[in-house]
Amino acid sequence: MGVEKSDRKPYRSDLSDERWALIEPFISAWKARHPSVSGHQGRYPMREIVNAILYQERTGVQWEYLPHDLPPMSAVYYYFAAWRDDGLTQTIHDLLRGRVREAAGRREEPSAVAVDSQTVHAAAGVPAETTGLDPGKRSRGRKRGIATDVLGLVVAVVVTAASVHDNAIGIDLLDRVAIDNPSVRTAWVDAGFKNAVADHGQTLGITVQTVGRDPGTRGFVPIPKRWVVEQTFGTLMLHRRLVRDYEKTTASSQAHLRWACTDRMTRRLTGATARWRDQPATEPAVLSA
Repeated sequence: MGVEKSDRKPYRSDLSDERWALIEPFISAWKARHPSVSGHQGRYPMREIVNAILYQERTGVQWEYLPHDLPPMSAVYYYFAAWRDDGLTQTIHDLLRGRVREAAGRREEPSAVAVDSQTVHAAAGVPAETTGLDPGKRSRGRKRGIATDVLGLVVAVVVTAASVHDNAIGIDLLDRVAIDNPSVRTAWVDAGFKNAVADHGQTLGITVQTVGRDPGTRGFVPIPKRWVVEQTFGTLMLHRRLVRDYEKTTASSQAHLRWACTDRMTRRLTGATARWRDQPATEPAVLSA
């Protein structure tokens, strides 16, 4: 596929040559396995398709409002859905996670995870049967449950109605961790996950440890073991598509989260990650009345 660089003015969410080089082999292999019946190679470069997905992740724009100099919604959504359903989105994400871990001096597969859930509001078009009321937070929408390794990299993700108890989410997450990452032997959770999760962990060979806040502390204090998963939730909120759940299916919600993580990992692997405090201050133009 080559570099497939576009002549248009770049967006800040666009892939650099180095970041695209990390993803391109997976996309090329997928295309080779899914040739067009007519032999047509497609009108739009795959790099631009991925750029459009990352643009949406970062800005939160609706499908119909993708910029005109990116591929049209019909093409972008076709590949987003095809890669979601064929497992390519998860494959890219999981293999990049292994590379990030190795670059950090760790084994490719994790041995411990931190588990937590997050309730987010659902958009008006989200089907009612996949949303609910979280009685603890008094918030209606969906819950995202994630398991991260000690670097804050996502190992497993579950999306449910907000009314689903953390126990069910925790059990589902442990099942997914055990299937895809059998090297995991320890899971750290908060007090919202009850004995049922620990009991289920035992059947999988995973020791579930509840890590609570020290009752003597005041103000914000990072909780040992668990702070990485909370940090991951906070960092993901920089991707505006995840601030609210806009997706018709929970499978799409999971795919968007994985693309946001893939965006972060490609930046991390290429040294393109910069803290917002390091960015030069810019002031938006002020329109006079």
